[in-house]
Amino acid sequence: MPKRVLVTGGAGFIPSNVIRHLLEHTPYEVVSLDALTYAGNLENLGDVLGHARLSFVHGDIRDAGLVDDVVSQVDVIVNAAAESHVEKSIVEGASEFVTTNVEGTQILLDALRRHPVERFVLLSSSEVYGTAETDPMDEEHPLNPRSPYAATKAGGDRLAYSYFVTYQLPIVIVRPFNNYGPRQHPEKVVPRFITQAIQGLPLTIHGSGAASRDWLYVDDDAEAIEAIIEAPIDDVAGEVLNVATGVDVSVDTIADLVLEAVGDTGSTKAYLDERPGQVDRHIGSTHKMARLTGWRARTGLEEGLEQTVAWYRENEAWWRSVLGRLEPVSSS
Repeated sequence: MPKRVLVTGGAGFIPSNVIRHLLEHTPYEVVSLDALTYAGNLENLGDVLGHARLSFVHGDIRDAGLVDDVVSQVDVIVNAAAESHVEKSIVEGASEFVTTNVEGTQILLDALRRHPVERFVLLSSSEVYGTAETDPMDEEHPLNPRSPYAATKAGGDRLAYSYFVTYQLPIVIVRPFNNYGPRQHPEKVVPRFITQAIQGLPLTIHGSGAASRDWLYVDDDAEAIEAIIEAPIDDVAGEVLNVATGVDVSVDTIADLVLEAVGDTGSTKAYLDERPGQVDRHIGSTHKMARLTGWRARTGLEEGLEQTVAWYRENEAWWRSVLGRLEPVSSS
């Protein structure tokens, strides 16, 4: 029998791409669990929703009874369910972030104690590191989260590690760096730039644009998750693994590359006040992930941006629909 893989938050950006990748490249059966909040969009799974090896469960990881039932039926868990809007966590408060990113993770981990699985892969975040103190940032880098969102991701991250130590559960913690690619919510910087450029609007940049990130194409991240699922469990259990390219590029340069890829629509760059909690620099070490799984990122930045721009051009109805549903973040 093929493995059954539960992907929580499965209608979100990264997990929907993970699901698509697993269905295309493995024999696994996949269960997608999603509450369909603002970042969860069934259209992200539209082309695979009818797939014979995919089942969708509409539900919340904070629903302990539902989670217990679903976990009892799977072999592998990829927990990608999260509240991930950094600015919203700053302006509107952290309550939803705490209950989903920490308490939701705890509910899954407790279900794991009752219903053992082969492995539990937690998608944490490079945001837990804060600004780089070393170049590159390896998995031993201090955790200095600089936003309520990042703090809740660090909480879930360390909670999962404690369950590995205390209960010897087969847990792997993944810290992906800045993903971009098709189907990403337009609140995020790369699709925001792309959709602004397509519309001929200014590309809005917080601060000077000098803040730099390690930009990871989402298909490469999906390949990394597959590699972690397939690695010998004794090699990866209890480990923290960066998923990164090892190269950082400034936000200002990303804006320039997007303007070049989209072409002349009259868009220019517009600089806004710096965002509270800004991380100045992120660049991830790739060595541990390569050593334990053999994975390395394959997609260069310009290639990934070209593919991403092409997708947003071809799917304008999708992102306009998402923008129409976007909840304004109020500072009042």
